[in-house]
Amino acid sequence: MGHAGMAATVVRYLRSAGSPTAASAQRDPESVDALPRPDLRAVGDDERAPVGPAEFRTVLGNFASGVTVITAPPGGEADRDRDGDGGRDGDADQETDGPAGFACQSFASLSLDPPLVTFMVARTSTTWPRIARAGVFCVNILGAEQSELCRAFAVSGADKFAGVAHTPAPVTGSPRLAAVPAWIDCRIHAVHTGGDHLIVVGRVVAMGAAGEGDPLLFHKGRFGRLAE
Repeated sequence: MGHAGMAATVVRYLRSAGSPTAASAQRDPESVDALPRPDLRAVGDDERAPVGPAEFRTVLGNFASGVTVITAPPGGEADRDRDGDGGRDGDADQETDGPAGFACQSFASLSLDPPLVTFMVARTSTTWPRIARAGVFCVNILGAEQSELCRAFAVSGADKFAGVAHTPAPVTGSPRLAAVPAWIDCRIHAVHTGGDHLIVVGRVVAMGAAGEGDPLLFHKGRFGRLAE
């Protein structure tokens, strides 16, 4: 699927979800508006959730995972025009004319043929709209010594790329962070709803690995590393 076809797929999804994308698509066929800030309550007023948020986080915290930083290149003039006020909720993640990025624990491989990966992002994320408009992203898999880099990309209201060395990924131009053990360059293939999150599927167009170094792990709210 080419870049235009990928953008059209995301536009169709956003339109079906009720986002006003038609005018934006006419203005710029490769520019995509992300979902508006949603009412995230998925349980009816007359029913009780089967588990509470605190219990959910505690139990799921027992699942150890790797940690990534998802990045995307600047969105261009259309991006600056729409986010010039610092974003819809006033919580800009970084300068709107720079690259976008956020720390992501919920990443996984999805398919070998075609090569697909997936990550999940909150529908309230201020970074996701910029990744959606770019239509591409790079998954940077972090190493055991990069916990501080992860923390830098987990905050809001700052220039996350300040002092962070990176180069353009070979196909999409998304930031490829320096010294990461592995990176995966992708185009957005599909977007699905998943409660208060979005499930983003990326088609891999390039990738690489250093072939050495331990991964950064996350377990019960703490960073860790492999041990003998």
